[in-house]
Amino acid sequence: MAHPPSITIYTDGSALGNPGPGGYGIVMMSGKHRKEMSQGYRLTTNNRMELLAVIVALESLKIPGSRVTIYTDSRYVADAVEKKWLFGWERNGFKKKKNPDLWQRFLLAYRKHNVTFVWVKGHSNIPENDICDRLAVAAANSPNLLVDQGYKADLNSES
Repeated sequence: MAHPPSITIYTDGSALGNPGPGGYGIVMMSGKHRKEMSQGYRLTTNNRMELLAVIVALESLKIPGSRVTIYTDSRYVADAVEKKWLFGWERNGFKKKKNPDLWQRFLLAYRKHNVTFVWVKGHSNIPENDICDRLAVAAANSPNLLVDQGYKADLNSES
């Protein structure tokens, strides 16, 4: 039986103003394959875009059980998972935690694979991370921005 593939993913999120227009960028590599993805949103936050980049990347994987290494410059995302805070938040129903919609969606995708996070310093000349940053900023500046439904729901619940 073939081993599940080993996949390297770089992600970045950006918000122009926080909140403001935002976007994410993704670079995925496995063997000789490489894929770049990005999307922009009208109103969102930097953390939501950092997390959404990871979610979209994981959701795009076709083979369950893949060995995935995700490089992110987001301590918010990397630490929540690697320091196991996320699993405590989940047990507590994400009470008083921001972005529960995205964290729940993340967990569904995360649990299908063998995922490790590696935190990297942003803007430190790591080529794929720099590409993700450019993709995220370009997406946030693009004319075809989507509505971040979860962020709107958050605004309504706090007003």
